[in-house]
Amino acid sequence: MSIRTLIRGGLVITAADELHADVLIEDGRVAALAAHGSAAAEAWTADRTIDASGKYVIPGGVDAHTHMELPFGGTSASDTFETGTRAAAWGGTTTIVDFAVQSVGHSLREGLDTWYAKADGNCAVDYAFHMILSDVNEGTLKEMDLLVGEGVTSFKLFMAYPGVFYSDDGQILRAMQRGASNGGLIMMHAENGIAIDVLVEQALARGETDPRHHGEVRKVLLEAEATHRAIQLARVAGAPLYVVHVSAEEAVAELAAARDKGLPVFGETCPQYLFLSTDNLAEPDFQGAKYVCSTPLRPREHQAALWRGLRTNDLQVVSTDHCPFCFRGQKELGRGDFSKIPNGLPGVENRMDLLHQAVLDGHISRRRWIEIACATPARMFGLYPQKGTIAPGSDADIVLYDPHAEQVISAETHHMNVDYSAYEGKRITGRVDTVLSRGELVIEQREFTGRAGHGAFIPRSTCQYL
Repeated sequence: MSIRTLIRGGLVITAADELHADVLIEDGRVAALAAHGSAAAEAWTADRTIDASGKYVIPGGVDAHTHMELPFGGTSASDTFETGTRAAAWGGTTTIVDFAVQSVGHSLREGLDTWYAKADGNCAVDYAFHMILSDVNEGTLKEMDLLVGEGVTSFKLFMAYPGVFYSDDGQILRAMQRGASNGGLIMMHAENGIAIDVLVEQALARGETDPRHHGEVRKVLLEAEATHRAIQLARVAGAPLYVVHVSAEEAVAELAAARDKGLPVFGETCPQYLFLSTDNLAEPDFQGAKYVCSTPLRPREHQAALWRGLRTNDLQVVSTDHCPFCFRGQKELGRGDFSKIPNGLPGVENRMDLLHQAVLDGHISRRRWIEIACATPARMFGLYPQKGTIAPGSDADIVLYDPHAEQVISAETHHMNVDYSAYEGKRITGRVDTVLSRGELVIEQREFTGRAGHGAFIPRSTCQYL
């Protein structure tokens, strides 16, 4: 039997509005909103009333870039769908879009079915999938049409990682042309992997093996060049383009120039590029390995351009690229050779809090916080208004957020299945208090009350942001 829930007394914040309103939930969805103290709100009755006084009432976060259980570099990401989605809930994220992987020589269907099996019955919050294309050919191009029909409507290609995920320009163009015809959105890892491999080989030959050299060989200009090339290929194909994990000022400039021409080109950045830098990669005693990811962390001066891009909407989304590997036993695989350090950082639990801190620091507004973390990722990937907002008919994915609570981010207290925090010791203000997923309490006043298997697969429509 469905429980009728009433959230009273909070400040409801969406991408469009801020209002002191009560929220009525029925059958797992938002039934109505009414101004707090109004006759309509006072007339409501409920089986359960949640007091939101002094708190924000915000949509559950949508993290459109995670890698749970991803095999990489001879090991696998340390968060399972169970541990990763539980950590997401603790951080106020109620929907993830993870990446199913096609292996070279295999079909898209095989890869997607493998990821369905990993996630099914294990997720604490709702989930959807993008599809990584590792082997573009006539068969997989036809499969793209079938996947769009079942709600997997975005496809990631790599200009990096030759021999693993890499696609050449001809393969990328063919995939973009297919996306232009079937409505699928092409996502691009934009780094010139062929050139980077030359620089890696040369650095190792010089004896430059420490983690900081990972950032030095993955040049800013090779991210900017690949971003420019991806944009031009998308123009030729007549396709929209979404560039993932943008880290450099020069890459933002390429996106801004394309958008100034009116092109349907979009960009995502991640908290690590907004809050961390090459200073972390240079930490002594191999500690810098904790921060090895691709695109890499950049010198701190790039952060201003990323924040500016988020304010001007040249960057539309902040996702995490959550891909955790433990320092002990996993990151350590690269001792003596930075190219063997598994690429990825933990962060699915920290995104909403770090972006709230950005509000307090004056980088973005409260509504922009919700826009880049909830509403736009939902619209970009065909989940809106089911996800990403608080409106009648939307799923009751709702977070009660305490904007005054203080916390220190630490591996000792986080819930991600990884032995370090990328933000260890960082003091921030703001913390998730209570989380509902489709009307069901999964975090209640800082206690986990959810369960594996509550999270459902959500088929997506095509991009709603065009």
